[in-house]
Amino acid sequence: MKRVITYGTFDLLHYGHINLLKRAKALGDYLIVAVSTDEFNAIKGKKSYFPYEQRKALVEAIRYVDLVIPEENWDQKIKDVHEYNVDVFVIGDDWKGKFDYLEKEGVEVVYLGRTPEISTTQIKEELKK
Repeated sequence: MKRVITYGTFDLLHYGHINLLKRAKALGDYLIVAVSTDEFNAIKGKKSYFPYEQRKALVEAIRYVDLVIPEENWDQKIKDVHEYNVDVFVIGDDWKGKFDYLEKEGVEVVYLGRTPEISTTQIKEELKK
């Protein structure tokens, strides 16, 4: 079985998130999604509209997702790829090159293009208007 992992905040879930998860799942048989905890978001300087447990529940309801785990810090990726026997690490292409070090762990690293016409940041900005 080919295992895939991806990471994200997944706040204000939208079709761009669904598109990313669908494409990630197509790269393997089992998709693990690490959702950023509220505490980790604070470290990143982010504030989510929905708390972690609600974002986790939303992601768990998506048919492409097999397992949701918490993302609690920047350094857990190496531990996760070994603990969950991951074959493919997937992330948006705005992170291109940042996770190439995982290839040394025996993991294929794939940077997927984002859905260009939608983003959580864009939604938040438009709602402010």
